Amino acid sequence: MSDSNFGPPPSNFNDDDGNGPPRRGDTAMLPPARKPLVTALVVAGVLVVLLGIAAQFWTEVLWYQSVSFSGVFSTQIITKVLLGVIGGLLTAAVVWSSIHIAYRNRPIYAPSPDTQAMEHYRELVEPMRRTATIAAPLAIGLFAGLSAATQWDTFLLWRNSQPFGQTDPEFGLDIGFFVFDLPWINFVVAFLTMILVIGFITAAFTHYLYGGIVAGQKMRSTQAARVHLSVIAAVLVLVRAVAFWIDRYNLATAQSTRMTGIQYTEAHAVIPTKGILAIAAVMCAGMFIATIWTRSWRLPLVGVAVLAVIVVAVGGIYPALVQSLKVGPSEKSLEVPYIQRNIDATRAAYGFNQIKVDSYDTNTVAAPGQLRGDAATVPGIRLIDPNVVSPTFKQLEASKGYYQFADVLDVDRYTIDGVPTDTVIAARELDLGGVPDGQRNWLNDHTVYTHGYGVVAAKGNTREDDGRPSFFESQIGTEGKLGKYEPRIYFGEQSPEYSIVGGDKKEFDYPDPEGTGQITYTYQGTGGVELDAVKRMAYAIKYREINFLLSDAVTNDSRILDHRTPRDRVQRVAPWLTLDGNAYPAVVDGRVLWILDGYTTSANYPYSETTTLDQATEDSVTSVRQSVRAVQAGKVNYVRNSVKATVDAYDGTVTLYQWDESDPVLKAWMSIFPDSVKPLADIPGSLMKHLRYPEDLFKVQRQLLQKYHDTDAASFYGGQNFWRVPDDPTQQGVDLLQPPYYLSLAMPGQDEPAFSLTSTFMPVGDRNVLTGFLAVNGDAGSETGKKAAGYGTIRLLETTGGTVNGPGQVYNDMRSSAVSSKDPELPTTLAQYIGTTSNNGNVVIFGNQLTLPVGGGLLYVQPIYSQARSSSGTYPRLVAVAVAFGNKIAWAGSLDGALNDLFGGSSGASAGDTGTNTPATPTPGSTGSTGSGGTPTTSPTPTGTSTATPAPGATPNAAALAQALKDAEAAYAEGEAALKRGDFSAYGAAQTKLKDALKRAVDASPQGTATTKAP
Repeated sequence: MSDSNFGPPPSNFNDDDGNGPPRRGDTAMLPPARKPLVTALVVAGVLVVLLGIAAQFWTEVLWYQSVSFSGVFSTQIITKVLLGVIGGLLTAAVVWSSIHIAYRNRPIYAPSPDTQAMEHYRELVEPMRRTATIAAPLAIGLFAGLSAATQWDTFLLWRNSQPFGQTDPEFGLDIGFFVFDLPWINFVVAFLTMILVIGFITAAFTHYLYGGIVAGQKMRSTQAARVHLSVIAAVLVLVRAVAFWIDRYNLATAQSTRMTGIQYTEAHAVIPTKGILAIAAVMCAGMFIATIWTRSWRLPLVGVAVLAVIVVAVGGIYPALVQSLKVGPSEKSLEVPYIQRNIDATRAAYGFNQIKVDSYDTNTVAAPGQLRGDAATVPGIRLIDPNVVSPTFKQLEASKGYYQFADVLDVDRYTIDGVPTDTVIAARELDLGGVPDGQRNWLNDHTVYTHGYGVVAAKGNTREDDGRPSFFESQIGTEGKLGKYEPRIYFGEQSPEYSIVGGDKKEFDYPDPEGTGQITYTYQGTGGVELDAVKRMAYAIKYREINFLLSDAVTNDSRILDHRTPRDRVQRVAPWLTLDGNAYPAVVDGRVLWILDGYTTSANYPYSETTTLDQATEDSVTSVRQSVRAVQAGKVNYVRNSVKATVDAYDGTVTLYQWDESDPVLKAWMSIFPDSVKPLADIPGSLMKHLRYPEDLFKVQRQLLQKYHDTDAASFYGGQNFWRVPDDPTQQGVDLLQPPYYLSLAMPGQDEPAFSLTSTFMPVGDRNVLTGFLAVNGDAGSETGKKAAGYGTIRLLETTGGTVNGPGQVYNDMRSSAVSSKDPELPTTLAQYIGTTSNNGNVVIFGNQLTLPVGGGLLYVQPIYSQARSSSGTYPRLVAVAVAFGNKIAWAGSLDGALNDLFGGSSGASAGDTGTNTPATPTPGSTGSTGSGGTPTTSPTPTGTSTATPAPGATPNAAALAQALKDAEAAYAEGEAALKRGDFSAYGAAQTKLKDALKRAVDASPQGTATTKAP
């Protein structure tokens, strides 16, 4: 070692005064000391992040194991990691090689003004060059890998593609190529283009930095730089050549202003030019390779210029000339064959190519006995509106504030006393918001209040005398018409985020019917994840809740229930499904099951019209209510209801059943996730009874049928026969589509009614008349593993003959109707009834407006509800029914009464609700509260007749007693008449008279008894 290493310090070192070297202990010129606290905090932060990621990942694994769908989770993770690693490494390799090759082949120049300018930047970069050479490719590769990982589903569908057995009319390729193969090819081409562009830019920048490219008065480059950049550019142009060729197939699903798919210009101009562009790109790539020998950029620059000219002239100008000079003057005759392709493909892709279309000669004159031929349909007309009666269910059946029902109830069908009955049903779910504030804490929220209790069901076509629904499954602790079943709702649409159950812990079950306290329960199911010390730690980290570790309510015997909503559970085990906006409960084999429809979709079906799901499934219900929502956003042009999913409300078991056995997309997913979907043959008949045609699929189909009911391409081109779905007339002031309605219906020519989903159409424009009636048979049958023969049959009635008013016109006519009801309890016109009721502190609510093709025409049926406006605890009561046929309107307290009035005294059919009396309009101030059993606790009003039994020999007061009873009966009749008119002042005066008469009756018979019938 040279002694110079230990010599005196350099003369340029200064002392403390700036004149000498620093003294010992002087740290001013030394690097700052490392701070242990900062290092510890950084290490701790990294550990916390890693621990959080590990906890999240492990709890996900535990959840998928608890529902027996581990294969779904592992397949996703493995595929994402595989694509991410391959995509990331490929990108990193291209970027690293660009930097490495450019640096290794950097030239050695003598200093010159052109090269000196970059010398300063090279000096700045050099200290971090080695780090940047590794870090930059890894960082770019990370982002590219994350992008590639998002295509896991596209990759898996490509790897497991299935044939459709149908070919597209332009290229003769199986439709499976467009649905499964083309999306993956497009991604690969786009991904390669991206990394090659990044690689080219990186190589060019590195060559420029280190002098391989010199930008002076004249651009110069070394041979190494020229070869390097030419090779990358050649590969990039070759990839674009593939893209030009593939774009030919993408035209089959391209969206234009008129339609989806190839049209005349695309077929005769764009497709040929795409082929020319592909060939030109290959030739251009060859010119870039030629620079290796020509040592000049001239040839590739000429190639790029020529390619650009071809792209503009052949790819843009020529098709535009064809469109304007040839297609424009003769567009209809030239486009008709392509429009027909679009019509046929759309009807096939959305599943209504087998729709049955009939002309329906509408009769608009109502005559006696006209419904005799539809006697089987009339009893199935649903009067209870699931969009209106949720407050009624809550007020009468919630029992306590911590129970709730969905704001839109569900329609199903059950056999009651041997008769199939349309049913309005809802689950009585837990509402933590209703727990008193003083009882809200972590322990109560997550270990005590854990579940709802039971379902509430009412007949859809009848009501009680006071306007309440006719419940056949209602009060807690009693057995209704549905028999015994497990009533506890641990998994539901309103369930808490998570609950800890099981072990020896007692949960609140339901209020004691005797009113002395509460009934407790300990979870006995197998749902959720069983906890131990390590798992409690993981969940404490996941939910950031220390009580998992500290609370004695959480033991090794406890189980945690999370991800509890039916939609969330199904979506997690089947991420490839698009789910219906509404899950509905059903009692099946002693269990409450949530039933949810799942759709397989694609946006790559050639020629099929593209639609946006969230817009197509939006209506007045999804826009106003929360429990039913539109389908998740996304553009598609192929939809199948391929899966019926169930979620057990007690243990959370998720079961997927194959519903469409011919769907190639479902077959592909079943190949990807074997054993995740059970075959159709495994669906028990008890469940089959409650499966129905999905509402959101029907909404999508009816939206497309606005145009695609017209199968003649020439007529379709003009658009004169296009329709529209009516707005919901009950939503005044907003333009929201009328929702479809479930009800039992016998279409013309059918012998028996079937549980159906219905909607109507009107012509495009301002005319409010009906042009079409659409119905689909939604009855799946009751046989195990076999659909009913008519299930899914779509029928469209195109109206001819008499003009039928549209929903909005009928609604307005009803509200302003001057027709008096022949119901003796409603001796006013409907307009007067509405006005009087509203002026007396009540609100009239028009329920769902049902349309039925009966009596040779179209019958409108609209239930009418009344509710006190200002008082808390009130709820809607069904008070009347309005009907319309042709231009005639009638209304009464019952459907039978309204129909008989409408059809000249006898409709010829019985709705079955004649036995119910017209209910009283709610009195302002009446709370309508309920007792423990759910029965309204309003004061009874005497009804019927009064009788007195005098004591033997008691004659002195007989005359006074008889007169008092007569006055009481008259006062009661006067009060009832006033109440039906909505005249509450007269009603109050009559009640005063009644009270006085009853008092006189009691006084006149001291040794007798006065008896009155209470409701």
